[in-house]
Amino acid sequence: MFRPIRQKRVYEEILCQIKDLLAQGALKPGDRLFSERELADKLQVSRASIREAFSALDMLGILESKPGEGTFIRLAPQESAFNPLALVYLLYGDSNLQMMEVRMILEAESAAMAANRAGLEDLAKISVCLEQMESDVANNSLGEVPDAQFHLAVAEATGNKVLLRMMDTISGLIVETLRHSRLQLFQTFGNKEKLLAQHRKIFQAISCKNPEQARAAMKEHLRFVIEKTMAYEAERAEFSSDLNRKAE
Repeated sequence: MFRPIRQKRVYEEILCQIKDLLAQGALKPGDRLFSERELADKLQVSRASIREAFSALDMLGILESKPGEGTFIRLAPQESAFNPLALVYLLYGDSNLQMMEVRMILEAESAAMAANRAGLEDLAKISVCLEQMESDVANNSLGEVPDAQFHLAVAEATGNKVLLRMMDTISGLIVETLRHSRLQLFQTFGNKEKLLAQHRKIFQAISCKNPEQARAAMKEHLRFVIEKTMAYEAERAEFSSDLNRKAE
């Protein structure tokens, strides 16, 4: 099924092969992949390279690790899931944390600025995003798209076109980050309600034209996501390590 790797960057070739196998139907949702050790032997690469590719595909929602069972194909990806920018971002070791740090820098001040400048039309746009998030929570949806739109609407409310362009440029990566972090966060009961409450708090501070509270609410929200995501990643790394030890 898989073929030995000769050239190209290792992770790119691994991803290309998996992409091709999915397109051909040789791999399909529900299929179990070889273990990291087995796949490394078949592809003649290091297990670290396999782990990098698996991590990227997991973050894109294409793979799913099940404790004690292995790694499975979760779904057949769209072509856009293999966007080079997204893959480069995902394959850096601390990419998720780094994106959250960038968001902390940009969005805390965006919220404060929006509190000073937002007009009625801006508040209405943010409110619509919040309502969609509430609907998604009620319907057990991840809600990563309205979440990203909420943050973009806050940036738009600043009236700063450069800031909005910066946020718009990374919006695709923000959606991927949100989807990945929500997959993790929603495994814990009550987290989706906490996230929704945090967004309501941000909106309320902006509506009340209180920049200090808006900045603090945005920081509180992003710190919560960073803390929970890092804890999940640590648990996942420990599980993967234990699984690999048992397989050896």
